[in-house]
Amino acid sequence: MEQLTDLKAILHSKRANIYYLEKCRVMQKDGRVLYLTEEKEEKQYWNIPIANTTVILLGTGTSITQAAVRMLAQAGVLIGFSGGGGTPLLVGSEIDWLSPQSEYRPTEYVQGWMSFWFDEAKRLQMAKKFQHHRIDYLKRIWAKDKDLQSEGFFIDDTAIEQAITAFENRMLDCTNAQNLLLIEAEFTKKLYKYAAQHTGLKDFVRDHSGSTVADAFLNHGNYLAYGLAATTLWVLGIPHGFAVMHGKTRRGALVFDVADLVKDTLILPWAFICAKEQATENEFRQQCLQNFTQHKALDFMFDAVKTLSIEGNTL
Repeated sequence: MEQLTDLKAILHSKRANIYYLEKCRVMQKDGRVLYLTEEKEEKQYWNIPIANTTVILLGTGTSITQAAVRMLAQAGVLIGFSGGGGTPLLVGSEIDWLSPQSEYRPTEYVQGWMSFWFDEAKRLQMAKKFQHHRIDYLKRIWAKDKDLQSEGFFIDDTAIEQAITAFENRMLDCTNAQNLLLIEAEFTKKLYKYAAQHTGLKDFVRDHSGSTVADAFLNHGNYLAYGLAATTLWVLGIPHGFAVMHGKTRRGALVFDVADLVKDTLILPWAFICAKEQATENEFRQQCLQNFTQHKALDFMFDAVKTLSIEGNTL
């Protein structure tokens, strides 16, 4: 128990690291979790600071030992298996999350969630609240992010203001989750168009198979956001299946709902900017992780889900 406490000394909302690993072996050695890479002439071990890590994505050519999984579980680190580049959509499969089970986690948030979830009208109200949190975060971050502004992304641009106003107005009259999904998709398309125009990619059309660099970056960044969302829900004890928007066909759809809180704000613009600058996949990933840390994305996810869970009791 003492070891378990030490490994969880850092709150999940304050942890700094997400790892994507490929062509390596993850193992436990001398009480630490390491990954081993084999070069032509020598083997190299690299330490993973698991107490300060939220998610590990294992890509192609990886393996992991049972002892390593046990230590990661004790530290509350989520493990995901993905395709190359951390984007399972390229190989047509979803990430499989391995969640530690020997846990005591809070029940107040899942109880709050369940208090509204079985009522369709209340679930729609909660879906709209999600979208308002999403828009508020977009307004707040884009208004102060000097790096985005230097690339020509401004929250008070006419196109953005009109897109947000139209989205909020149409939400008022929305009567079901399916219509809300359509409205949300149209809003995101307007953001794609805005980003494409400001980065010289004017003929961009979203292709989830990753046919262009911008598409591949969007896929990759989105899956990093899914890792944060899955961590948030696991820590708060809310099952991934109790979605408010995406749940018709996706078993873990609440992860998608929570990830949507930050994707438009932190992933979307930089996917286009990095594509314009011909950045490498690793450079784009580092930019995303920097954004998550700088703008406290995980803190925001935790605060939003906790607030909405508690509000569920009052709907």
